[in-house]
Amino acid sequence: MFDIIGKRFWFFLVSGVVVLASIISLATFGLKAGVEFSSGSLMIISFTQEVDEESIKQELTDVGYKSALIQRTGEGDFLLRLPDMSSEARVALESQLAAKFGALEAKELQSVSPMVATETIRNAAIAVAISIIGILLYIAWAFRKMPNPFRYGTCAVIALIHDVIIALGTFSILGGILGWQINLMFVIGILTVIGYSINDTVVIFDRIRENSLKNGGLDFEEVVNNSFG
Repeated sequence: MFDIIGKRFWFFLVSGVVVLASIISLATFGLKAGVEFSSGSLMIISFTQEVDEESIKQELTDVGYKSALIQRTGEGDFLLRLPDMSSEARVALESQLAAKFGALEAKELQSVSPMVATETIRNAAIAVAISIIGILLYIAWAFRKMPNPFRYGTCAVIALIHDVIIALGTFSILGGILGWQINLMFVIGILTVIGYSINDTVVIFDRIRENSLKNGGLDFEEVVNNSFG
């Protein structure tokens, strides 16, 4: 059997490097917020003739939208992230783009006010915080017959934070390099990471509990190592 516990310091080192890289990325790039998390307008448009991103970017800059973000979708449409705009401003922008690049079709428009964006961030933070607290209490209760049950809950939360930081760091790097933005689906994805992280941790903890009761005379490190097999 592979001695995982005996080589734990190497795993801690690798994990520490990945977590540090994720934290540096988050501090450097941050997370590019989608329209759900920052006020603004999201438009999806398609042109009848071939147009490249740089030309659209230049045109948007010329008409006053210097901070606009542009992404090409898999279907060949263009996703435009713009400041919050009125319906009149949207119609004017569509007319300007049509005059420059030819006929276009606006397939989708989504606007989020600053108040709605703030509320969304608050609700997302509350959802994650409640999940973490619930997990800590549940695991402490589930392992209440083991010595120091809160240690199990605390370790599970530490493992969870570890996994979440790596996921956030990965998206931070992708956002910095490819311009990817986070939205409500991203929050669902993070909650899924939390769920799988806790599930894996509980499975291992349950094996440790079983083996501890079965082989009480063994050293705890050996019990833990056997539980990974």
